[in-house]
Amino acid sequence: MAEQHSLPLPRTVAWLGYGGLLPFLALAPASLLDHHHGMVWSDALYAYGAIILSFIGALHWGLAMSLPGLTERQRSAWFMWSIVPALIAWPAVLFSPPLAAPLLIAGFIAHYLQDRRLAGQATLPDWYLPLRLRLTSVAAVCLVAGVFATCV
Repeated sequence: MAEQHSLPLPRTVAWLGYGGLLPFLALAPASLLDHHHGMVWSDALYAYGAIILSFIGALHWGLAMSLPGLTERQRSAWFMWSIVPALIAWPAVLFSPPLAAPLLIAGFIAHYLQDRRLAGQATLPDWYLPLRLRLTSVAAVCLVAGVFATCV
């Protein structure tokens, strides 16, 4: 089990995780550089951020269902947490970028902190938390950049 815990980042996970950043990396500069359609790109950026935030919440639902050794209280807490990112993401799509950005960024950061808590209760691969930190960081920077589309 210890050998499996210290395996390198699987290639498929790397492709999917980093590939999931492509819309962030395309939409943030598009919202800044395309003055005619900047708000459209910015809205798309925040909608994508909301979808991804909801998706990562679902990770905790899956882990709550499948992790052995969790107490019933721990399992219930992870099930309850797993819906919080969607509850944060949903109003963000209704807000303007200056309100959506901090809400989504707070959701991504809160989820990363919950990932760290989960790592203390479960045996997650060594690559999981560093990957989540990198993905969260890039998403947050792109969401901040999208706010400036409204200022241009």
